[in-house]
Amino acid sequence: MTKDEIYITIKKAIIEVLPLVTEQDISPDKQLVELGANSIDRSEIVINSMSNLQVRVLPSELAKAKNIQSLIDIFFDAQQ
Repeated sequence: MTKDEIYITIKKAIIEVLPLVTEQDISPDKQLVELGANSIDRSEIVINSMSNLQVRVLPSELAKAKNIQSLIDIFFDAQQ
C-alpha cells in the first residue's frame, strides 16, 4: 500500500470518528488534537486505521507520532 492510500484510509477514519471534520480540514501536517480529537477519539482513529490497513504497531511506536504524516510513515513502515 502506498503512503497516499494510507493517508486516504486515515482520513476516512478521522471523518468517521469526528463527523464535524471535513476532508478539507485534514492535512498531513495537522495533529489529531488540532482537529478536535480527544484521547479516546485518537485511539479510535488509530485502531480503525490499523484494522483497515491490516497492520500492527506497538504503542511505543505510535507514541512517536507527532502529526498525521508521522502516522502515515509509521503505518507504511509497519507493512514492510
